[in-house]
Order: sequence, then C-alpha cells, then structure tokens
Amino acid sequence: MHAIVIEKPGGPEALVWAEVPDPEPGPGEVVVEVTAAAVNRADVIQRQGHYPPPPGSPPYPGLECSGVIAATAPDVTDHHVGERVCALLAGGGYAERVAVPAGQLLPVPQGMSLQEAAALPEVACTVWSNVVDIARLRKGQTLLVHGGGGGIGTFAIQLGKALGATVIVTAREAKHEQLLALGADLAVDYTIGDFVQATRDFTEGHGADVILDIIGAKYLARNIDALATDGHIVTIGMQGGRKGELDFGALMAKRGTVAATTLRARPVPDKARIVRGVRDQVWPLVDAGAIRPIIDRTLPMRDAADAHRLMESSDHLGKIVLLP
Repeated sequence: MHAIVIEKPGGPEALVWAEVPDPEPGPGEVVVEVTAAAVNRADVIQRQGHYPPPPGSPPYPGLECSGVIAATAPDVTDHHVGERVCALLAGGGYAERVAVPAGQLLPVPQGMSLQEAAALPEVACTVWSNVVDIARLRKGQTLLVHGGGGGIGTFAIQLGKALGATVIVTAREAKHEQLLALGADLAVDYTIGDFVQATRDFTEGHGADVILDIIGAKYLARNIDALATDGHIVTIGMQGGRKGELDFGALMAKRGTVAATTLRARPVPDKARIVRGVRDQVWPLVDAGAIRPIIDRTLPMRDAADAHRLMESSDHLGKIVLLP
C-alpha cells in the first residue's frame, strides 16, 4: 500500500507519499481500507519531530479515518469485512489501509458519507472526554472554547449547544459570522479583544463554568480569571507554551480545577471506554442532525504537505480531510 511517511522531521515538505508494507490485524484488531482521513494539529507536531506515536502504533500520521473493514483478527466477532466504519487511531490514518483496535471503531452516522465521517472520531472523543467526562458540562452552564474555528472548536460549539450550554469562543474576527451561525453565543477576537472581560460581561460576572483550552501556559492566568466559581479548565494543547506560573490562591478562590489530558497515548481499554461514551451520548445527537462535521476542504492524500501548510496558517474553518 501507500502511506505518507516522514522521512526526516521538519517542514511540510517532510511528508512523502511512499510505498510501505501492508498492515495485518493483530489480536483484537481490524484492518480498515481507508476512504478518508482527517488532519489534526497533532499531526503537524509529529511531523516536526515532537510527538512520536505510541509504541506499537503505525509510524505514519493520522489520528482518525473512515473506510470499510477489509480484514479482521480471528478473535474479533462483533465486526465484519465490508462494514462501513470510522475510527479513532493512535496513528496511521494517512495511508490506504490501517490496523485499528476494534474497540476504537464507530459506526458511520445515519445519512452521512464516509468522507464526512472521517472528520468526527478524534474531535468527538477529545471534546466529549474533556468537556463532558471530566468537566461535567451541563445545561445552563457556560462553556468557553479557545480556537473556536478549528475542528475541535467547531465540534465543541455544537456539542455545548446540544447540551443546553451557553458557548463563548475565541477566534479571528473573519470566522465570527460562521461560528455564530454554528451556534456560538459570543465570539471574541483573541488578537485584539480581552476574552476575560468579554466572558465576565456576557455572563453578568459569573464567568465560564468550563474552559476548553488549546493554548496552555500563555492563557493559564487569564483562564483562571475567566473561570466561574467551582469551574473547570481542561487543557488539551500547548500552542502558547508548556510552562506557566500557577497562582494557587486565585484558583483556590474560585474552587476551580485544572486538568490536562492527551488522547493519543491513553491505553487501548481507556480509548475503548471513551469511544463507547461517544457512541452512546454523542452519536444520537449526530444522527439527529444536532451535530455535523464542519469540513473546510478535501485534498488528495499525496498532497498532505499542502494540508499541513493550511493547518499551520489557521486560515481554515473546521476540518481538513485527505483522500487516498
């Protein structure tokens, strides 16, 4: 088969479409013939040499895909060859075929194409596991989402609204109209605006009950300032640095919590638990049309370098999808 390989960590030009060995299903795994794979910022970090795949995972980038099951291990009895699926991956999505644990498979939502379904697994599992499973967002609360224009952000807006929350997002002004149409209640331009004051004003001083943060150190103090009493900050990215100063006094005054998670390195059973939660709690919302994948564009997989350039520019809205 062919896959995108990283010959040497570096810029987008490091991504090369090359012939590689075909995958074989290990115990508990299936092989998926890939129809589409979505691009995530973690793929960019892996390309740069800073985010290696977990041991035993394919070396190729790609944390989610969709396609048709081409083979199953003998001990997999609840899936069959020819089944249409989408999948959460530890790596290997930028390829024509990929082996994946059966517990990380999701059905293709009703009425959705395989290309659309490829844009859901990673963002759905990331947002649900942090915003719902950890932070316990519920109806009537306020969710602040940083990076509202990306794949995570556009999904979080929709999930937050489906759960009955008020949703505030930070994003460039050029994306505000589309994010408000998607359901956001307030959009703040992070390049010129003060999201702390905007959140306080919009919530009449209450603050955000849950903050989904992709920035990390740069926003730590301001996130605490924007947090409601008994609120939760869940950090899933470090675009603004990995080391910051934590004012415990400010956090204790809010009775707040800060959690930081990654999804890729979790053990397979933990990922399977998250996938079950998404299937049970999120997929009905997708089937009902309350949540849909937001896809900026599709590109040939051999042009993954162009997809990474677009990702790094942050000029996209939603997901970028690759087609082998």
